[in-house]
Amino acid sequence: MNAENTSTLRRTDQDGVAFIEINNPPTNLVDRKLVVDLMALVEALSNDDKTRVVVFRSALTDFFVNHFDMAGQVNKSTDSTPRTGLSPLAQLYIRISQLPQVTIGEIRGRVRGAGGEFALALDMRFASLERAIFGQPEVGSGLLPGAGGTQWLPALLGRARALEVILSSDDYDAAQAEKYGWINRALPDAELSGYVDRLALRIAGFPQAGIRNAKEMVNLATLPAESLLTDESQRFQVLMVQPVVAERVKWLLTQDAETHGDVELNLGAALGRFPPATR
Repeated sequence: MNAENTSTLRRTDQDGVAFIEINNPPTNLVDRKLVVDLMALVEALSNDDKTRVVVFRSALTDFFVNHFDMAGQVNKSTDSTPRTGLSPLAQLYIRISQLPQVTIGEIRGRVRGAGGEFALALDMRFASLERAIFGQPEVGSGLLPGAGGTQWLPALLGRARALEVILSSDDYDAAQAEKYGWINRALPDAELSGYVDRLALRIAGFPQAGIRNAKEMVNLATLPAESLLTDESQRFQVLMVQPVVAERVKWLLTQDAETHGDVELNLGAALGRFPPATR
């Protein structure tokens, strides 16, 4: 067992590749536990000269990385003053995008909201044709993506498609995500892990200096400006304290008696069912 193993992350290493299994049941929410564990992992990787590639995959069948833990924030958000600057989550995702290692997401299940922004911060994304679902549901809750989504998505999808994804707050399957450029490839589920393993091990077998310098130069050409990420983060935090957000999140929670119920599985559809009183 590696020292980096935590309550929500399990790491195994093979030939320069760190395989990170995300396990934060029941739905892999981006909550305090997962964020703290990711911060510790990023700190370890930042000082790791042996690891060249990092692969993230999920231990859960229906979720890769889910949205932000809104239920844990909505009650206190209405009584708090928005903080200024980058949120801790946005800072974490910037650090992930700037890691010296190549980062790859092997995506099965739902990846939405803050979980979607986590995936966008990775260098590459490969998804299961049968099991991957993507979405940015923030606008449907009265928010906007607040940890990089409004910056990374236009760079990948183009302006019009990014606006469609963000403003619709709907769910998109892996075939559509591949067509839009959201992910590198959509593969049959039975082939996904084998493909990712082969690619990760192939890259890790190349000289480290070439990998790091190539990634650094691509980052200079493509990563969003920190000033824009800060603006996005501040707008999200201002919206979080608005009563309409609390009202809509509480309505969603009343629709799902279970945390792994129909709303979580079909969030895009649920966001279109808000009664007029909450619009």
